[in-house]
Amino acid sequence: MSTPRPFLLLPLLGLIYTPVGGVTPEGPRLGRPAAAEAIAEWNLNVFPDGTGLPPGSGTAVEGKPIYERRCAACHGAEGGGGSADELAGGNGLTSAHADKTIGTYWPYATTVFDFIRRAMPLDAPRSLSDGEVYAVTAYLLHINGIIGAGDPMNANSLPRVMMPNRDGFIRLYPKP
Repeated sequence: MSTPRPFLLLPLLGLIYTPVGGVTPEGPRLGRPAAAEAIAEWNLNVFPDGTGLPPGSGTAVEGKPIYERRCAACHGAEGGGGSADELAGGNGLTSAHADKTIGTYWPYATTVFDFIRRAMPLDAPRSLSDGEVYAVTAYLLHINGIIGAGDPMNANSLPRVMMPNRDGFIRLYPKP
């Protein structure tokens, strides 16, 4: 018999369970332990300094047709005018009609890549290849006036992109 734990935290339910007689009951034996391969597949973290970026490359020229085919239905032509958030344009964050677009709000280009790779397109998240994500990211940076149409975005170049609002946030950690 193992040493009983004094209590079991159930944070998702906001409950604390104290076992009767000091014995923690067995769970319902649902699911199975996650395999290392499954964990690796979902371990997609990309950090501001570029740690976690995968191999691949893309330019805005390559990204435009992907954007038109996979993104424009929600975000509109050239990043604006669709039912979803605007991605380009905007009046900046200090105007009376401030828009939080990629060019006016996002502090790191790597975060744009990370979000697209994880969550877009909305109807098929994670369906874009890493090269397509680099290309769409490059296109969005280009239509926001941040990079040129032919500038390749990859694991080396993307973290070096200086976003216009990079210093617009209070830092809780050192700059990368």
